[in-house]
Amino acid sequence: MAETEESPSWTARKLLRAARTATLATTTDGQPFTALVTPATSHNADILLFLSSLSEHTRHLRADPRCAVLVTGTTDDPNPQTMPRLTVTGLAEIIDDAGLKARWLARHPYAALYADFADFALWRIAPKAGLLVAGFARATRLRQPDLLSDNDAIAAAEPDIIAHCNHDHADAMARIARAAGAHGDVWQMVAADADGCDLSDGARALRIPWSGPAEDAAAIRNELIRLVGHARRI
Repeated sequence: MAETEESPSWTARKLLRAARTATLATTTDGQPFTALVTPATSHNADILLFLSSLSEHTRHLRADPRCAVLVTGTTDDPNPQTMPRLTVTGLAEIIDDAGLKARWLARHPYAALYADFADFALWRIAPKAGLLVAGFARATRLRQPDLLSDNDAIAAAEPDIIAHCNHDHADAMARIARAAGAHGDVWQMVAADADGCDLSDGARALRIPWSGPAEDAAAIRNELIRLVGHARRI
């Protein structure tokens, strides 16, 4: 693994991939506007949004695709400025991609109720640059290569990884989820990429990061073995 957990690139992608909500910034006639959105990410860490054409921010993006997305982590410190956060800038575009739509729904399974509504469409924001604030006075500017994860091998192997884990190691998936603070025994892997995997109980999704970026399917296997071992010890 080329990066360590402390690297800004790794921290930024962990924040981005784990985010269940985000703030989307758009403009209309030069006036800034923000909205709450629910992101997911593609394999290479493009931001995916499922937006209604009736929404104000969607109309803004149609007129001007320039935008920014803010995602935040958590902190136990009384000072909220210690909370890690990432701002990503880029251009938004509507896409018609069943695989990426399925990936977004894997992160937001509750949205299956309106997934086929005619006024909804999948949007992709390809990160152009970013600003990571890893804590109080800890800011790092990031370029596009820092934000993206280009790993076609893992994308191609994802269906087999998911099928194997859910068919042969369902108990291990539940154990990993509980070790991460979730409840229940019915957790399945629904997505995997170079930075981690998503588990779901059918109603909610749980992001599980690897210890560092995985280079191939064998590295993901080692990460899962590590996670199961950790879960058994706690």
